[in-house]
Amino acid sequence: MKAIVLGAGVTGITSAWFLKKEGFDVTVVDRQPAAGMETSFANGGQISVSHAEPWANPGAPKKVLKWLMKEDAPLLFRLRADARQWRWGMQFLRECTPEKTRHNIIQMVNLGTFSRDTLQELRAETGIEYNCLTKGILHFYTNQQEFDDALEPAEIMREFGCDRKVIDANEAVRLEPALATVKSKIAGATYTEADESGDAHVFTQNLSKLCAAKGVEFKYDTAILGLDIEGGKISGVRVRGADGQVQVLKADKYLLCMGSYSPMLVKDLGVDLLIYPAKGYSATLQIDDASKAPQVSLTDDEYKLVFSRLGDKLRIAGTAELNGYSTNLNDVRCKAITRRVMELFPGMADPEKAVYWTGLRPATPSNVPYIGVSKISNLYLNTGHGTLGWTHSCGSGRSIASIMNGKQPELDFAFTGISSKKGESLAVA
Repeated sequence: MKAIVLGAGVTGITSAWFLKKEGFDVTVVDRQPAAGMETSFANGGQISVSHAEPWANPGAPKKVLKWLMKEDAPLLFRLRADARQWRWGMQFLRECTPEKTRHNIIQMVNLGTFSRDTLQELRAETGIEYNCLTKGILHFYTNQQEFDDALEPAEIMREFGCDRKVIDANEAVRLEPALATVKSKIAGATYTEADESGDAHVFTQNLSKLCAAKGVEFKYDTAILGLDIEGGKISGVRVRGADGQVQVLKADKYLLCMGSYSPMLVKDLGVDLLIYPAKGYSATLQIDDASKAPQVSLTDDEYKLVFSRLGDKLRIAGTAELNGYSTNLNDVRCKAITRRVMELFPGMADPEKAVYWTGLRPATPSNVPYIGVSKISNLYLNTGHGTLGWTHSCGSGRSIASIMNGKQPELDFAFTGISSKKGESLAVA
C-alpha cells in the first residue's frame, strides 16, 4: 500500500514514521529543501499537555476587544476584507461558551497525553536527540485575575489525566530559581512535572533521517500544485520539481499535512477546512549568564509567551496575529517579546543580539486539529494543530497511521469522519 504525505513539517514527518511502521510504502513531498523549515523551524519548544486551554474560552471575547488596537497585543486580530478570516472569527466566538471550552480542553488533554507518551516511546526506541529536557512546565501568573481564571481549566485537565498542580510563588521560585527577581509579582502558578521541552526543528530533521534509513522517499524542492480526482477518489498529486518539470505522483492514499496552506489545496474538491494562519513570533537568545536563565520550561500566561532552554540558548515564543499569510516581521511585536524577557530575567542575555522568527500556525477556531478521513475516501487529514503541532505531532501521526491502515486508534478523540471510541458520529470535512 502506497501513501503520499503532503508536507514535511513535524506532523508530516511523524506521520511518515508511523505510516512506515504500519507497513506503507511512503513518499513525503515538500516545497522546502529539507524537513521542518516552516512552522516547525523555531517554535516555542514545549511538549505541553498542560497548555490545553483553547484561545476560544469564556474570557476571550473581552480580551480580544481590549487588544484590538494594540500593536503588541498577545492575540491580535487585524480585521481584513477576507471572508475566511471573518468566518473563522465568528466560529471562534461560538467556541467561547463554557460547554464548548470544556469539550475542547478534554480533546486537547487526551491527544496531548497520548502524544507525549508516544514521543517518549519513540525516544526510547530510537535514541533521537533534540535538546530534550524533562523538567516539566511551570505556568506563572503576574496578574491575579489571570491566575484565578486558570484554576477551573487546570481542574478539568487534572480530571482527565494532566497532573497540573496549583502552587504558590514560593514553590514556583523553588522549582525555577531564575524567577526570584519577580517573585513579589507572581500571583500564583501551576506546575506539570510530566511535560517536556525540546527543539522541534532538530527533532523533525533527525526523524526525517531515521525515516529515510527505513526506506521513506523524500521529494524536497517540490511544489505541490494540486490534487486530481477521478471516480470520487484522488488519482494523483500534481507537483513541480526543482527542474521546473510538472509530473503527477500516484499512491493509494494521500495525507494532507500542509498546515495553514491545507485549505487552499482541497477547497475546489469540496473539502472545507476551517483553518486560518495565526502568525506567531519567536526570539532566540544566546545565554550570557546561565545563573540568571531558566532551566524549567515556562509559560507566562498573561503575555502568552513560552520559554524553553535549548542548550546554551533560550527560545521565547508566542503571541498570535491573525492577518493573512504575510511572514514579515513586525518590529514592535518582536521587541515586546525581548522586553518581557529582560523584565523577568535581567542580565541573562543581550536583547540586541536576539534572532527573531515568525511562522504561520494553522489554527482552527476550537484549537482542536483535523485528524481523520475527509469526504474523499482516500484523502486523509492531519492538520490544523495551531500552537500545539510539536506537542501533538507524535500522537496525531500515530493515530492517522492507524486510521489509514483501517484500524481504530488507541486514542479517545473527536476524529474527523470516523466514530470515536464512545461511538460518537463525527462530521466529515
